[in-house]
Amino acid sequence: MHRSLLLAACLTLLPVVAPAADSEIRVGVILPVTGPMAKFGEMEVNAMRMACDEINLTGGINGLEMKLLIEDGAGKPEVARAAAEKLITRDRVPVLGGGYSSSCTFAIAGVAQRFRIPFVIGTGSADKITQQGWEYVYRIGPPVSEYPRGMLDFWESVVHPKSVAICYENTLFGTSGAGDIKEYCARRKIEITDYVSYEAGAVDFKPMLVKIKAHEPDVVYMISYIMDASLLMRQSKELNLSPKLFCGGAAGFTMPEFIENAKAASELVASVTLWSPNVDYPGAKEFDLKYSNQFKTRPDYHAVEAYADLYCIADGLRRASSYTPEDIRASLDTTDLVTPFGRVKFETYGKFRNQNRIPTLVVQVIDGKFETIWPKDIASAEPVYPVKPWDKRD
Repeated sequence: MHRSLLLAACLTLLPVVAPAADSEIRVGVILPVTGPMAKFGEMEVNAMRMACDEINLTGGINGLEMKLLIEDGAGKPEVARAAAEKLITRDRVPVLGGGYSSSCTFAIAGVAQRFRIPFVIGTGSADKITQQGWEYVYRIGPPVSEYPRGMLDFWESVVHPKSVAICYENTLFGTSGAGDIKEYCARRKIEITDYVSYEAGAVDFKPMLVKIKAHEPDVVYMISYIMDASLLMRQSKELNLSPKLFCGGAAGFTMPEFIENAKAASELVASVTLWSPNVDYPGAKEFDLKYSNQFKTRPDYHAVEAYADLYCIADGLRRASSYTPEDIRASLDTTDLVTPFGRVKFETYGKFRNQNRIPTLVVQVIDGKFETIWPKDIASAEPVYPVKPWDKRD
């Protein structure tokens, strides 16, 4: 047998037990601390550390101190995979949390399932992550196919688009989300003027945007991470690409840095989001205020997902009959927890297993800040639609 295959086989058979410690219980967390996704990772690490401090101040895990072992996935699946193997085989953590970017999260999930260690995902959202039948993999956030529900309801109630251009990053997250919008348009007989992918980290989107502009779509829907989202909008403004509405598929379009980086080009861009401090979830406004005061920036849904992720892990640990992975998994199976991110209850439906279900919202940048515009009953501002062309705005 090839040496690497032999090593993998041996690791798979390695018995995994909770760490022997009298005063603490360790939780492994994998997030992008460096690399192009570090801003997302920073926000989620901040939120998880904040949650960990709160948990320990209120008694920890049945008297044990919770300790986070944070590993850098660097936005690279091979690095994230190695980090998961280290946490499981060397640090002997009984449970994993975190997970950002679908490609990295899928890699971590495969390791967790192989070693039979529960992995509670905060963010990584590609549908297939919870469609493998993996009993040790759980997800707090919705699958990416469910992200657009709030936006599509807004389209049907307010926008009524006749044509849509879809532009997306050619990652697992981007392609999965774009495909769902394409299928929706086909069902509704909405013309797709453009369906184009791009390489993450590109610096010149203008050739692609010029082609989109020539087709004059009613809506331009983009799925991008933070730097690409900002650059796409700045270059769209420079070209006077002016659909009736720009829409983002969450991710980079909901971060505070989007407004900071895109500046005037972010104005009136609408985006799917999974959370807003306006939602009527217990603790949502308090979380927003505490995070803002502590880290001097407003959180978006990534932060509250990570915060809820750790509280869910803590709840599972507290209710587990022991700290073995098997008993932790059994406890997670019966999770029913109210968090500032909403209710967390893992379900099996359709092709999904251990998947939480939450409603999605729509925000729009109005006068330089995010306002919730949909659903109507929790809106903090009226939507601005249709949007004037760039060259006709004040």
